[in-house]
Amino acid sequence: MGFSIVVLESDPRVAQSLAGKLSPHFHAVHLAHSGDELRERVRKSRPEAVVLDMENSRLSDVQGLRHDFPALPIVCTHRVPDEELWIAALEAGASDVCQADDAQDILTSVLRSVAVARSAAA
Repeated sequence: MGFSIVVLESDPRVAQSLAGKLSPHFHAVHLAHSGDELRERVRKSRPEAVVLDMENSRLSDVQGLRHDFPALPIVCTHRVPDEELWIAALEAGASDVCQADDAQDILTSVLRSVAVARSAAA
């Protein structure tokens, strides 16, 4: 079985764009529609990474994922991320924060975060 990724993105257009960008690099891209669905998919599919939309999520969601899945890379997205959000998300346990509509930057960040997690586990 190949590696998978779970994406929680509130904008369906952005979610589809991300899925298209990520799918050549992962065995499966699972789109979640709520925080509960995201956690359930993470529990069941043990993905390589999570992409989490900060527009409809809280820093406590990042902290909870980090606590429950300590080795899981979490790349957060936001329509207009600022330095304050970036610092707060990293402190909460995120691997990175990217602009939600920059699929290439998100892909680069996810791949980098997965590589770091793999080397840490080795």
